[in-house]
Amino acid sequence: METLQATQTIPANTSGFILKVSVVAALGGLLFGYDTAVIAGAIGFLETKFNLTPAMVGWAASSAIWGCVLGAMMAGYLSDRFGRKKVLIVTAVLFFVSSLGAAIPQSLTQFVLARFVGGLGIGAASMLSPLYISEIAPAKIRGQLVSLYQLAIVLGINLIYFVNLKIAAQGDPTWNVEWGWRYMLGSGTLPAFLFFVLLFLVPESPRWLIKRKRYDEALLTLEKVNGKAKAKEIADEIQSALSQENGTVAELFSPGLRMALVAGIVLALFSQITGINAIIYYAPEIFKSIGFGPESAFLQTVLIGVINTVFTFVAIWLIDRAGRKTLLMWGVGGMIVCLLGIALCFQYSITQGPWLLLFILAYIACFASSLGPIPWVLISEIYPTKTRGLAMSFCTLVLWIGVVFITQFTPVLLRELGGAGTFGIFMVNAVILLIFVWRKIPETKQRTLEEIEQSWKR
Repeated sequence: METLQATQTIPANTSGFILKVSVVAALGGLLFGYDTAVIAGAIGFLETKFNLTPAMVGWAASSAIWGCVLGAMMAGYLSDRFGRKKVLIVTAVLFFVSSLGAAIPQSLTQFVLARFVGGLGIGAASMLSPLYISEIAPAKIRGQLVSLYQLAIVLGINLIYFVNLKIAAQGDPTWNVEWGWRYMLGSGTLPAFLFFVLLFLVPESPRWLIKRKRYDEALLTLEKVNGKAKAKEIADEIQSALSQENGTVAELFSPGLRMALVAGIVLALFSQITGINAIIYYAPEIFKSIGFGPESAFLQTVLIGVINTVFTFVAIWLIDRAGRKTLLMWGVGGMIVCLLGIALCFQYSITQGPWLLLFILAYIACFASSLGPIPWVLISEIYPTKTRGLAMSFCTLVLWIGVVFITQFTPVLLRELGGAGTFGIFMVNAVILLIFVWRKIPETKQRTLEEIEQSWKR
């Protein structure tokens, strides 16, 4: 793989520093995954505890996501003003406070407020963590590290699935309704505290420092990342690029960039409305609704997490070999087949044998190897430097809006349309996405950013 080979040219004395920075950035992704999936284990017990209707279940599950929308909107401005590192520290504090607050509520309103606070932090981190990686990582391994951010999200999801399983096994359903879900949500304080502490061990983004006229500080960081011989050259390149950066919102809608913006928005939105979070958030409840016991339902969910993790590694292995568009075409095509299979299993009540679980696991595998990581990579590649920040903020915002809709309305869809109708809708969305990818998404493998920019203008 080109990116793996490129790592050999990085000075050996900088590798430890790069690893430390990468681990911290990955923890931002891990918090993202941990927070978005913790509700999967808790939502059924919350429903019983507070006697929730399907619409209220959706509100409880999506409350954090509304915070994510606002957090993503604010992250760009705040990080430009105060620095990437400082705002990331604030996100860790918000997540810690939210995890503690969501574990002790006495009413649904208190729970929703606590989750909203955490959403602010997670939404901001979902933009800032990959942005921080891209601004501090050596150019030759930047693409690989952006893909690893998605892996960290998946690992966070996988970790909380195991945590939820262990906590749920500590007592009977009555205990879980009263206490189990509180421990699930409260467990988020541990990774949040670890993220908070480790952020003090990494530097501020050199790009932000140069933008703030703190050239000497930025140069020290660049020397640790790229070696002394290369640092001055990179610092001068950053200065030159910043002098040309005056991108505006209007430029995103210009003829040369309009299609690129549409491509990023479609990828961000359809990565959510093709059903992934309906499974990530509600898998235990779906399995329980078709006859699995609570413990068995949690085990099935853990299996989903393992498959998600394994096939994210597959994506990282193939993304620079097969190419972004090729992986998307095969992955989304596979998702369509699996979603059709899931819908048919619900339609004809084929839920007691292995077929439903197999189709769900195959769907997860197809998503994790394509539509999971690739939008993050493409969104960071397809925009010119001067408008990349604005465009990435916009696409991240749209992504979280998609998460809100799926999280809020999945319980209602399952009640009104059943599993067949709900997953049928997701299948139609996947067909639309496949056609769009085929017609409008360029292959960016082994192309320079300038070549990609010119392709949109043509």
